Amino acid sequence: MRILLISPNHAEGAWLQKALQESAHSLQRAEDLRDGLFVAGEEQFDAVIVMALDSALLPALHGILPGFSKLAAGATIIAVLGIEASATERSKVLRAGADACFRYPFSFIEMHERMHALLRNTAACGGGVQGGQPAQAVQAASGAQPVQNAPQLDAGTREIVEGSRRAELTRREYLLVECLMRQTNVPVPRDQMIRYAWPEKDDIDASTVNLVVSRLRRKLAREGIDVRIDTISRYGYQLTWPTFD
Repeated sequence: MRILLISPNHAEGAWLQKALQESAHSLQRAEDLRDGLFVAGEEQFDAVIVMALDSALLPALHGILPGFSKLAAGATIIAVLGIEASATERSKVLRAGADACFRYPFSFIEMHERMHALLRNTAACGGGVQGGQPAQAVQAASGAQPVQNAPQLDAGTREIVEGSRRAELTRREYLLVECLMRQTNVPVPRDQMIRYAWPEKDDIDASTVNLVVSRLRRKLAREGIDVRIDTISRYGYQLTWPTFD
């Protein structure tokens, strides 16, 4: 799942960033609302999480949430407010455009499951793309025809699954497969794959991507998972589903 986290540089934001990364998500971070709004308009995100623990940020948050709803069309928007935030203040945030609102401290497991539930509802209505869900849902969200019995990603175990066959993936491998699944049977540029799988890195050599893809191919072949990752010369890679009967 591609997530935009908007949070000032504080310990609570660092904790949430680490938790999201360890849950096999591709994470982009911005430190203030206006920078976050700009980033949201530059690429597609599945979810936008805004931390506004300081009550002084609430007026700005109320004013900018409609912009996130417009620019990040299809993305789930989650707000996290400070411990002193009342039910009335949380309700105002929801009316301004947030899909869910939590008060700090909160349960990360609850937030994570709520985010997945909201994304399932969005996908069912033909909206955004979600990671850790059946590959058919990913394809449907991108406008492609669903493939029966296609492999899927299991975010809980960080595996790619096809029937009874499973292949355990590293975090980078999982993110690369998820990135390619978003555009099945379509060439994906290498720089897009780098932004998705190495969002915290500024400079990743193309050979690093090639190495991870080679490792992926060996794992898929070893476990008999029928997914092909083709090299597109001087461009990137393409994930191709087999033709199922």
